[in-house]
Amino acid sequence: MRNLGLFLKDAWRLALPYFRSEERWSARLLLATIVVLNLAMVGMDVVLNFWNGAFYDALQSKDWSAFIQLLLLYHHDPKSGFMPGFMAVAALYILVAVYRTYLNQWLQIRWRRWMTGQFLDEWLSDRVYYRISLINDPTHKGTENPDQRIADDLRSFVSETLSFSLDLLSNVVSLFSFIGILWSLSGPVHVMGFTIPGYMVWVALVYAVLGTTFTHLVGRPLAALNFLQQRFEADFRFALVRLRENVEGVALYGGEKEEHAGIHERFVNVVQNWWSIMQRTKLLNALVAGYSQVAVVFPIIVAAPRYFSGAIALGGLTRTVNAFGQVQGAMSWFVNYYASLASWFATVERLASFHRAIVTARALAGSGVQAETGASGAFELHDVTLAVPDGEVLMRRQSLVLEPHQSVLISGRSGSGKSTLFRAIAGIWPFGEGHIQRPPASLLFLPQRPYLPLGTLRHALAYPRASSDFDDVAIERALQDAGLAALAGRLTEEANWAQTLSGGEQQRVAIARALLLRPDWLFLDEATSSLDPESEIELYSVLRARLPQTTMVSISHQPSAARLADRHLVFDRAAGRLLEPQAAA
Repeated sequence: MRNLGLFLKDAWRLALPYFRSEERWSARLLLATIVVLNLAMVGMDVVLNFWNGAFYDALQSKDWSAFIQLLLLYHHDPKSGFMPGFMAVAALYILVAVYRTYLNQWLQIRWRRWMTGQFLDEWLSDRVYYRISLINDPTHKGTENPDQRIADDLRSFVSETLSFSLDLLSNVVSLFSFIGILWSLSGPVHVMGFTIPGYMVWVALVYAVLGTTFTHLVGRPLAALNFLQQRFEADFRFALVRLRENVEGVALYGGEKEEHAGIHERFVNVVQNWWSIMQRTKLLNALVAGYSQVAVVFPIIVAAPRYFSGAIALGGLTRTVNAFGQVQGAMSWFVNYYASLASWFATVERLASFHRAIVTARALAGSGVQAETGASGAFELHDVTLAVPDGEVLMRRQSLVLEPHQSVLISGRSGSGKSTLFRAIAGIWPFGEGHIQRPPASLLFLPQRPYLPLGTLRHALAYPRASSDFDDVAIERALQDAGLAALAGRLTEEANWAQTLSGGEQQRVAIARALLLRPDWLFLDEATSSLDPESEIELYSVLRARLPQTTMVSISHQPSAARLADRHLVFDRAAGRLLEPQAAA
């Protein structure tokens, strides 16, 4: 029960914000209208219950006039009163059913649009998308495959939450609408000297309780299995996407066999877990199918003695069977929806755990090295300590000043912590302590592997600014200066540029981006490592010539870069310090 309580709290926390958002009035109006239409469907089921009784009584008495009137518009009988015809009820039923589905879909897409916007905002703000990848979560319960959780799980959550809540409401209303009818129709039964009034109500209750109990016992593992299935499917899809994004590297390595083995291994997880779902679903379906089939004849068998004794007519029997089916079906809602509920449980758990991971990652924003904007024009590091997620210290109590208009080179052995220092300067590294004062200036960081967004080449060059901020002359000049003049005619072409361009061309695109954005401070983390030394010197010279007011801080292993720098710092991993070469000697 505690797990159920936590699950319901998670589902409530996920669902409620939309109906309190800026769209609350339209959302509530749509939901209220859908609820009214669902209740109207229940009301028409009640009307049809009475109509069935009148119709079959007309058949039994061979009343042709009543038969035709009940089929067409309406029938009036002094004893039973006014009864609408089947055609009138059916026409209204169709209209309500159509608009109930239409409005339901309208609410779904509005709700999903809002939740997608909220999750994207939370995921992307404060660089949570980056910090969430740093959370030490061995199970990856809340951190893996965020793309699937936003794209697929939100869609499933909205549609399933609406479906289950509205169906549950309809079943509750049906239960209270038909239980009185069934109570009056079933009459009393005498068993071992005791009189049981409304006995068919108690039979329906016992039948539903037994079915629910056995269904839960059989289907309980499905929730965990569905959670794993969604995870394994996402892992399999990610492996395929990863291969698609790295086709050239795989081809050059001749890694087809290894890729096939890795993808196959992930698909084996999909198949094996699916097999477990199949086995459990087979048992559940056998129980539910048997339960449903018995329910078809069970009320007839129970009500047959009163019919054969003449206590009720054929119409009364059909009404009794129909009312029993409605009551028993409402009481058996859990049985009928168990498999779907298990899937919904997994969806809610994935979204809730993802949201908790976002909250945890956001909490890291206030920890680690504190980077703030100060009045000075320099970068000032005060007692900065940097560590990795497992606690290992890379830099210990470093104080340093980087002066503006002074080209700085940082070198050191691979893995010493140079890139981590850049992350701390950028304000995205949460592990460590100390204080960094940044100048009130524009910054641009160029990592070793440039990020090229989807879209046109113009968009990739201007990123993260809008491409409309720059005219063709400026863009073409940046391309020419970066050694990419041949691409000037492809600015409006849309392509996956990360695959279309070579590693060196991608780094040249990043240099062209820096030439366009003209930052006050430019940080290059081995941003020219894919180029030959001559090209590297050429691009550094272009940057210094075209951006004379830009302060460049570079990480590089190339000796040529040291000759272009005004200042050289070496990251000594053993000492956990940045040292001047003279001090290192």
